[in-house]
Parts: sequence; structure tokens; C-alpha cells
Amino acid sequence: MTRQRRAGVLLHPTSLPGSNGIGTLGVELRGFLEFLAAGGFSLWQVLPLTPPAAGNSPYSAYSAFAGNHLLIDLEQLVREGDLAAERLQGADFPAERVDFERVVPWKEALLQEAAERFFARNDSERLAEFWQFCDSTYWLHDYALFRALKVQYKGRPWTRWPTDLARRVPEALECASRKLGPAIGAEKYRQWQFFRQWRQVREWAEELKIGIVGDLPIFVAHDSADVWCNREQFLLDERGKPLAVAGVPPDYFSATGQLWGNPLYNWPVMEQRGFDWWVARIRQMTDLFDLVRIDHFRGFAAAWQVGARERTAKNGSWVAGPGFSFFEAVRAAIGNLPFIAEDLGVITPDVEALRDGFGLPGMKILQFAFDSDAANPYLPHNHHPATVVYTGTHDNDTSQGWLDSLDSRIERRIRDYLGKEHPIVIDDLIRMTLMSVADIAVIPFQDLFGLSTGARMNRPGTAFGNWEWRFSADLPLRERVPLVREYLERYGRLNTA
Repeated sequence: MTRQRRAGVLLHPTSLPGSNGIGTLGVELRGFLEFLAAGGFSLWQVLPLTPPAAGNSPYSAYSAFAGNHLLIDLEQLVREGDLAAERLQGADFPAERVDFERVVPWKEALLQEAAERFFARNDSERLAEFWQFCDSTYWLHDYALFRALKVQYKGRPWTRWPTDLARRVPEALECASRKLGPAIGAEKYRQWQFFRQWRQVREWAEELKIGIVGDLPIFVAHDSADVWCNREQFLLDERGKPLAVAGVPPDYFSATGQLWGNPLYNWPVMEQRGFDWWVARIRQMTDLFDLVRIDHFRGFAAAWQVGARERTAKNGSWVAGPGFSFFEAVRAAIGNLPFIAEDLGVITPDVEALRDGFGLPGMKILQFAFDSDAANPYLPHNHHPATVVYTGTHDNDTSQGWLDSLDSRIERRIRDYLGKEHPIVIDDLIRMTLMSVADIAVIPFQDLFGLSTGARMNRPGTAFGNWEWRFSADLPLRERVPLVREYLERYGRLNTA
């Protein structure tokens, strides 16, 4: 990675304002990118853009390849004639949170209407573009069939479908594809619209000289098109159920660890195939983003494996991953590795060797810096240039919420570190992050505006109430620009491209 001091903002698109219940890839996103450019930022970081499954989490998706159709801008569908303008009138959703229980069925119904209208209009030019997308997207039909079957079988996991479908017997798949043709077509329409709108976002970002940082979860959901289509590449029993599941041991976030429940990879089989599924996945990510954060990077060295019947992640063990052979295969296939390694938690020498062996920057979190002595690797004076430093992540409390709940011991350490007698404020944390020697500094949007705990995105180990936060359209973005530019210029991170 070229050595250059840059700064970015972490904000998931669902958190953008707007009148249709959830942030989208529409005009509000354009406005946010313009704010980043005006402030002098170089990067925008997102969470995974895949279609969320369990708990509305972007880290649990029905596909590692598909896009989240909830992000589609309905106003653009109106402008293109696929949706009547009056269908968007009367929408009444909370302004500062995503009410998924109401938004999802409402928006999916409108996307279904839009698909039906698109096919009925029979616009030859747009149909040609649609079919070109379908023909060039190899994973699309399997994913669309998977989603159509999920509806057919009332949301049941694929292991509870008829055996011929669960085992993907060709004749059964062909029969289902014919029977469910309209539903499959509607699903393909959603994906076409998502990816064409994302291309527009990429054009906006390029115009404004903003790079986009994507997020690649290491594991996939068991009830996903990925596992259904690639059973032999996962550790499953004869019925297709996981033999063991992924998680992390007890840590900063949870005394019992985090039991994610994702199936584990059959790495020997994947290696025999040249990691082809992974190569395809990463190639798509590098097409969509300028940089890619690999979530739970340490899983490529070793993953925490827990028995499928365990109720917590406490009783697990570390099981070796593919290590160097994986990244060598990916580099041979795609060339440069534009990755950020999420190396938080229990990091051992083999993880560091894997990260450093491929020249990948790791991560440092300022909120973790003051709970021990001066040797704490998260303290700014211990950072390395090949690092991405954050005030906090989507899994942390907002930095203002964190400051509000600090005990006196930690607060005193921060004051001593800064040589400051007055109370610590959010701008102290932002400046510490920006002055780090780390090449890249990322500030969560909530921290940039000093928002408190109510703006927190996720609470690890809790299944409900996460991923809902949105910022208000009344937030004075432009008023923050002069001070932000001053900070970025002072610490050598101002985007002058």
C-alpha cells in the first residue's frame, strides 16, 4: 500500500437520513460524500453491503456476493418509470432509527411492484442492460432461486426443504426454476438495480476524490446461498447441518465469548480447488471498493471452533486456518492485496506473521488504549505507520458514550497522557487519532459529531435492537467542516487530490 497520510469516516448507508425508513444509495448519500470532500477526507468506510439475514446484521447475510436490496433508492425507480410516485407518499417511519419490522415488508412490496412494472413495460434498451447483467453475473441465478425457495417454503432454512432441493439435484433445480420464474426474475431485478446504483455511487466518490473502504466478513451464514451451493466446502454433516460453528472466546465485549454460529470452512477442500470461491468473492470486492477490511482476520491463521450444540462460546478451541497458502493463492489470482486486517482480540505471533508477511495494515482502537500501562499497543505513541487507527468501531459504544461512562482511573490516565487538567472532550480523542503516525485514521460519524450512546450501532452478544441508528437530516454537517479541515491540515491528512 502506498505510504500516504489519509483520514476517513465510518458510516453505514442504512444510517443516512431520508423519508423512506432506511438510508439508501440516493441523494442523501451524495450529500454525505460532498460533506466528506468539503471536510478534506479521503476515505469513506462502510459495513458489509450484503443482504442481511439473522437480526438484520450486515455480518450475517443470505449471500456473500449479493447486494442489500433495502439500500435501493426508490426515488430513482420513480424517475426511471418503474414505480408510481404516489406509492412513496404517506410513508411514516421513524426518522432516527430503522424500524426493520415495518420497513422490510413495505420496501420489498414496492420493489416487487417495480420489477413487475419493469418487465411489463418491455423497454428493449433497459431489458438489454438487465439481461447483460444477468448473463455476466455467475452467482445470480443460484442466489435468486435460493431467495425464491425461501419464500416458497415460508422462510425455512434450506436444510428443511425437500431433499432433492436441499441436495441440489439438477432435475429438481430445473423444475423449481421454471415454476418460480417470476419470483426469480424479480429477485434478479433487485440485484440489477442495486449494482447499477452502486456504480453511480462509485462515480460520485471518484468525482469527489473519495476512496471507499468495504468490509468482508470472514464467515458466511449457514442459511445462505453460499453454503447451499457449496456444501462440500464447509464442515457439515450428511443432513447439511454444521459439525461445529465459529465464534470468539471470552473477551472485552463478552464474558462468555461470542457464539456466531457460522459454519466453518473445509479448508483442505478449498485449497484443492485453488480457493476458487474465495478468489471470486475477493475479486468482486475489489471491483466494488478501493480498500477492503477483512473482518476477523485472525481466522485465516486459526479460528475459534465450538461444538454445534454449545450454548456459549466458552468451550471452544483454536483450529488452524489456511495461513500463507490462502493469501498466496489470492495474490496470484488478483495481484495487489488492498486489504486492512482486522487484528483485534487475541492476537498471536502466527497472526502477526501472516499480516506482516503480506504487508497488510492492522487496526488500532483508541478506546482500548488507556486500560493498562505505557506499553499498551493501542496508545498513539506505540502505533506503526502501517496501521489504521480508529477512535472506536461499530462494535464499540460511541466515543462520547464511552467518555460519559469512564471511571475516574481511566479518565486520569487520559488526562495525564495529554497533560490536561480539564475534563476530556470528544475533540481530544479525535485529535489523538488524527495525530497518530498511522497512515490511515478513521473516525466513526457518531464520534465526529460527539453523539452519545443512543447513536451506538451494535452491542456484540445481543441479538436484537442493533444496526438501527440513523442520523437526523437536521444535523449541521456544514458547520463542522471548518474545524475538521483545520484538524486534517494540521496533522497532514487533508485530501488535496
